[in-house]
Amino acid sequence: MSDQTLFSPLKLGALDLPHRVLMAPLTRNRAHPDGTPADLAVEYYRQRASAGLIITEATQISAEGKGYINTPGIHGDAHVKAWKKITDAVHEAGGRIALQLWHVGRISHTSLLPNGESPVAPSAIRADSQTFTENGPTDVSEPRALALSEIPRLIEEYRKAAERAKEAGFDMVEVHAANGYLLDQFIQDKTNTRDDAYGGSAENRVRLMKEVVEAVAEVWGADRVGVRLSPLGQFNDMGDSDPEATFTAAYKALNGLGLAYLHVVEKFPGSQPTSEEGAILDRLRTHWTGTYIANGDFDAETANAWIKKGRADGITFGRPFISNPDLPERFKRGAPLTEPDQSTFYGGDHHGYTDYPSLEEAA
Repeated sequence: MSDQTLFSPLKLGALDLPHRVLMAPLTRNRAHPDGTPADLAVEYYRQRASAGLIITEATQISAEGKGYINTPGIHGDAHVKAWKKITDAVHEAGGRIALQLWHVGRISHTSLLPNGESPVAPSAIRADSQTFTENGPTDVSEPRALALSEIPRLIEEYRKAAERAKEAGFDMVEVHAANGYLLDQFIQDKTNTRDDAYGGSAENRVRLMKEVVEAVAEVWGADRVGVRLSPLGQFNDMGDSDPEATFTAAYKALNGLGLAYLHVVEKFPGSQPTSEEGAILDRLRTHWTGTYIANGDFDAETANAWIKKGRADGITFGRPFISNPDLPERFKRGAPLTEPDQSTFYGGDHHGYTDYPSLEEAA
């Protein structure tokens, strides 16, 4: 690359990053059935330590928050021990790593939950979506609406998970409020038909997200907490009657908290925002005055251009990091990228996980 703006340092809350090529959260379904990260994950994350920041795969805050087979947790002692091996390896390799805190809400199946319980959601509306169980792709189960009296318990589970993440040696945490999972389900009116303090107006619907973030920030300090949103995402049967108004409320609710960053999915792989959708995202951007991280099928040149014009401060890359463990160096040199094998994205062994070579190894 002739213009190296992408490789200028970035102050991300309490962290000083050497550059702005960040690793996006990537579900890989290689944890043990009880949610303990497998030993192979130590090498996987260590290989990618040259990222400005690694944001881990989504990690469930509780047994109730699980929605897919073989995804990791952060709600048990074994989880903390296993994650500590990973954070130690990343730090030894000179990297920085954040844990993404996750509750799937209605995107789950009774077979994945304790005692065959129903998934929970803001409202008892079943998603037109599937998840992965031991039997393969399976329609999600009908959820039950969380009672108002259960909300404090849920917030406390986020707080406890944040404490465990600290024990496990992470540098910061990211609250997952995107992609049709629980907090996003509360935010958008297609999935939230409540008539209490957590439903109705946009300000009410973003309330749970804000209270969760505040609880996590009490543990970590706001300058070590980020939040991920997907304002126009329809993944997992999502939608809102007025996404601009809804997410304006979300951005404003977060903007005064002193957070490390806001991480926004601008587009999904294989899709291109319309001109009006792009305009909405641009207008939403004006409601956030802190550090802004963009995600969405970027390459090095477009990432550099966005940062140069101030539209974003950093960019997260997903699939390119799967098959290019040394992605920042490849971008810097203008080296060719290895294409990922999509058949190995979810589940399996080291194939398509830790066997992609770096430039040095390929030479």
